[in-house]
Amino acid sequence: MQYLAVRAAIHIAAVLAIQLSAAMLIPAAVDLYYGHDDWPVFAISAFFTGGLALAVAMATQGRAPAISSRFGFLVVNLLWVTAWMVGAVPLLASSLRLDLAEIAFEAASAITATGGTVIVGLDDLAPGVLLWRSILQWIGGLGVIAMGLFILPFLNIGGFSYLRLESTDISERPFDRFSTFSIGLFSIYGALTLACCIAYMLAGMPPFDALNHALTTISTAGFSTHDASMGFYADNPAVLWVGTVFMFIGALPFSILILFVVRGRLDAIRDPQIRVFAGYVLVFVLAVAIYLRIVQGWPFLDALTHAAFNFVSIITTTGYVSDDYGLWGPFVVAAAFIATFLGGCSGSTTGGIKAYRFLILFELMANGLRRLVYPSMVLPVRYGDRPVEDDLQRAVVLYISSLVVIWAIVTMLLAASGLDLVTAASGSAASLTNVGPGLGPIVGPAGTFAPLPDFAKWVLALAMLLGRLEILTVLVIFTPLFWRR
Repeated sequence: MQYLAVRAAIHIAAVLAIQLSAAMLIPAAVDLYYGHDDWPVFAISAFFTGGLALAVAMATQGRAPAISSRFGFLVVNLLWVTAWMVGAVPLLASSLRLDLAEIAFEAASAITATGGTVIVGLDDLAPGVLLWRSILQWIGGLGVIAMGLFILPFLNIGGFSYLRLESTDISERPFDRFSTFSIGLFSIYGALTLACCIAYMLAGMPPFDALNHALTTISTAGFSTHDASMGFYADNPAVLWVGTVFMFIGALPFSILILFVVRGRLDAIRDPQIRVFAGYVLVFVLAVAIYLRIVQGWPFLDALTHAAFNFVSIITTTGYVSDDYGLWGPFVVAAAFIATFLGGCSGSTTGGIKAYRFLILFELMANGLRRLVYPSMVLPVRYGDRPVEDDLQRAVVLYISSLVVIWAIVTMLLAASGLDLVTAASGSAASLTNVGPGLGPIVGPAGTFAPLPDFAKWVLALAMLLGRLEILTVLVIFTPLFWRR
């Protein structure tokens, strides 16, 4: 790795830190408006981190290196670590009184749009802190979209980007239309957030709650302003259905949304991964709703409302809960655990394995079975009407196998810290897939991660970052080959 590339990556990360520092002035103004004593914390943090980042940016400016995959890997990792550290600064200095491990966990959960929390007493928390957590998740969700649409396809890690839909020579000019496309991305992301906020208010949510929940719904992130999460509004079905609809929208590929909204491309909606995603959402929701009606005796409309909200939340890796679904019966618990791994579409704000990978994986499995009967058959793997490149096929298999291995390792580490199997296995899965809540009385829908030992919190914080960066993006920088000239 050349010195010039490392220097340029640090410069880009410093610019991001300046922008995040400027964002700290928003919760500072909110705390000042509400008369809360935490407003100087955000103001001082903004000027401290902004000044330090500005000094680093000025010291590292210079000629940009040639764009390469190694430079891309380095930049992506450095950007997310920088966002994690900068996002933690005001939380560390605020009135939360959390230790370093808890701050690291909360900041990682925020910037990775995971949704697990160690904070108890959200209903009485300073408004600036609540808003800062939501802003971090909103920014993190936007970063996830950009990574899925531009960075991962360029690095041959996976994903189907807007550029792949529009061009056949993405490998030669991957960022030609980046500036044009980014305008549409910001516009639609902001417009959806505003629409979600207005819909929440029309459904009966107070404006401050509506703003926070809109920021964390569109980003499929899941931080709430209440300890009970969306269970605070469990008696208001309109709020739950607004959340369900916008979580589903947030899990759709934004490249498709832009092609549909900006260019009127009706054919874009026929993207195969949308059908796969919508299909397994429908199956899980209906199965759980029918189970609650027949076995638990719920009224069907209530069963459908809560099944739709909670399972769309799990599948889209949002992490909201309207009730403790761990008490709904073993079938629901098993369904929730499986749904933790699913995820939405490529180029969305979601985590998890994602629908396009399942589509390619099943194609590979079907072709493998056919070759057992006819070993000489030539069977291309297709995504809709397009052939899937060998690099992407390998990336899908490598990602899923890496996810299983890392999940096993994280589970063992959590178990070594004294956690039971259900807490360790579900907590590690929920962190790696960026879902948020796991299963069981500790990290389940009705619990928090606060009771976990500090070692477990550090492990899960790193797992959230690892999962958000799609695992391979992080693992590659630890190989000796990556750092050779």
